[in-house]
Amino acid sequence: MNKFIFPILAVVLGFILALITKNHKSWNNKLLLSFSGAFLLALTLFELLPEVYGHLDAKRSGLFIMCGILLQIILELFSKGAEHGHVHINKNETEFPWVLFISLCIHSFLEGFSIHDHNDMVYGVLVHKIPIATLITMFLLQSKYSKIQVAGFLIIFALMTPLGTFISHTTEMIGDYAQIMNAIVIGIFFHISTTILFESSDGHKFNLSKLIAIILGVGVAYLI
Repeated sequence: MNKFIFPILAVVLGFILALITKNHKSWNNKLLLSFSGAFLLALTLFELLPEVYGHLDAKRSGLFIMCGILLQIILELFSKGAEHGHVHINKNETEFPWVLFISLCIHSFLEGFSIHDHNDMVYGVLVHKIPIATLITMFLLQSKYSKIQVAGFLIIFALMTPLGTFISHTTEMIGDYAQIMNAIVIGIFFHISTTILFESSDGHKFNLSKLIAIILGVGVAYLI
C-alpha cells in the first residue's frame, strides 16, 4: 500500500511545510530540492536503469529515455519548470492556471509507472514531490484563487501518481511495453533531477550546503 499512500503523503507534507515556512526564507526549500534531485537521480540509476537495460536492447533503451527527456521539455513549455521548483503564478491572476495544472498532472501520472512492488522508486517520488508540493502550495496560497480551487488543484495533483501506479498494475502492461514506459520515465527523471542539481543557487551563497545535500541524497539512495 505504500506505493499508493506515499505520493499522497508527499503532497500533504508539502502543504504542511508551505504553511510553516510561508513567512520564512526559502533556503530550506532549495536544500530540500537539491537533496531530492540527487536522491531521485541516484535511485533512477540504481533501480530503474539496470532494469530497463536488462530487458530492452541498448539502442531502444536510449531511444525511449531520450523520448522521456523530450517529453519533459515539452511539458515544461507549459508548466514553466514547476516540476523542479520554478513556480510562476501571477498573484493577481484570478483565472485558474489550467495549463500548469494539466502539465503537472501528466508528469505526476507518468511518474507513477516507475513504482513497482520490487523497487524503491516510491521513496524517490516521495522525496521529489515534497519540495515541489511545498512551492506549489505557497504560490497558490498567495494567489487570488478560491480555497476550493486550491484544494481541488492539490487533491487531484496528489492522486495522479497513485493513479499511474494503479493503471500500470492493472492493465497487463507486461514485457517490452512496461519497460518502454520505465525508459520514458527515466528520461523524465533524468531531466528533472539534473536540472535541479546543475542550476546555480542565488548569488552562489549555498554551494557548500548544496553539495552536502547532494552527497546525502546519493548516500541515502544507495543505502536503502
